[in-house]
Parts: sequence; structure tokens; C-alpha cells
Amino acid sequence: MARILLLHSMYGLRPAVLAAADRLRAAGHEVHAPDLYDGRVVDTAEEGLALKDEITRDELLRRAVAAAAPLTGDGGLVYAGFSLGAALAQNVALADEKARGLLMLHGTSDIAEDASTSIPVQLHVADPDTWEPADWVNTWYLQMTKAGADVEVFRYRGAGHMYSDPGLPDHDAEAAEQTWTTALGFLAGL
Repeated sequence: MARILLLHSMYGLRPAVLAAADRLRAAGHEVHAPDLYDGRVVDTAEEGLALKDEITRDELLRRAVAAAAPLTGDGGLVYAGFSLGAALAQNVALADEKARGLLMLHGTSDIAEDASTSIPVQLHVADPDTWEPADWVNTWYLQMTKAGADVEVFRYRGAGHMYSDPGLPDHDAEAAEQTWTTALGFLAGL
């Protein structure tokens, strides 16, 4: 069993995030899915970007750190997230020397030159994905590996960026199911 901090995308704490948390709990994990948007949820990428910019990335990162702080303990925390939430999870996980793992769906973040970690990392992305282009994902992979992470990347041909969310136009049920099957295996191994 893992203790997981699950961070939502720029769309907010949507039903798909809550369903993902329930799915992880059903597999025996302790899951915390904080609302970094204070109850606000949006329906379009444009609204999501505007809300993210209004709150600011620095404030969202501060909120993610605050959500993680009471959960970090002897057993370590697994960080997970969707798109923007995956980017935030990555930043917080790389700063947490007790982190047990990092599960990223649909998103990544820049990596500091001096980053150092030995955590296992799993990334699931659409292919192609205008938000996470293949060249960037390849560069990200090399940087994470250089930092010491044990990285696996899974690409889903033909899926849209947020393919795991059934409430969004990008949804791809087959890719989403493959993602969750693989992710649950990853988490069970931590």
C-alpha cells in the first residue's frame, strides 16, 4: 500500500480525479486529492490556463507543498498528478528526499540541472500531444535519468492530451484503461 498525493489538472478537482482517487483506494492505497483551486472547476483548456495564471504557478506549487507536508512521514509519499498536477507533483517529489515514487499522467515539468533523485517514475502521455511534444518528452526522459530517477514512459498513440478524463473531449477509454492497469502495477511494486 502506498500513501499517494494526487494533484488535479488545470481543469480543477473534476469528477475524473475523484474517480481516480477512488480507484486507487480500491486497490488498497491511501489517497489524498487536495483542491488546489479552492472549489473552482473549469470546462475548457482556455479557462484552465486563465485560472492557473490567475492563481500563479508559484502559488499552486506552494499549495501542493502545503498539501504534502502533513503526509510525509517515515513511509514516504508517492506523488501523482494529471497534466499541471503532474508537473507540480514532479517538482514536489524531486524536493522530497523521502519520496517513494512519482506517477505522472499527461504532463511533465522542467528539471533543475542539479536535480538528484533515485525514485521510480512512470509517465503516461498521448502520442502525439501538443502539450507534451515527443521531442520534449525525450529530453525530459534524459534529464530525469541523468538526475538518477528510474523512469518509464508510456505513450498512447492517437489519444488526446487528457485522455483519462471521460468528461473531456480528449477521452480515450482504451488508453485510459491501459494507463490505469500499468499505473496500478507500478504502485503495487513500490
